[in-house]
Amino acid sequence: MATKIEQLQKKKAAIEKAIALERTKAKSAQKRQDDRRKVLVGAFVLEQLQKNGLDSASFTYEGKKFSEWLTREDERALFGLSAPPQQGEKNDLV
Repeated sequence: MATKIEQLQKKKAAIEKAIALERTKAKSAQKRQDDRRKVLVGAFVLEQLQKNGLDSASFTYEGKKFSEWLTREDERALFGLSAPPQQGEKNDLV
């Protein structure tokens, strides 16, 4: 028969597991909301670019070009952009 301490330790472990599960659920829900916000903002921007006949390479916000912000080749490819210039190379977009 388990002692009172062992029983309490099992309860504590179960409670800690339940707490960890709830934290994970909350974190996942927060990430889903954040991802959804990003998708909606992106969809809005893309729609505005399309309505105004602009391409993503010409999109700027507060003086920053979207095309320069994208640095990963796979992300740039999504917008039909070539690889970014290497460090030290002159950027033709400036």
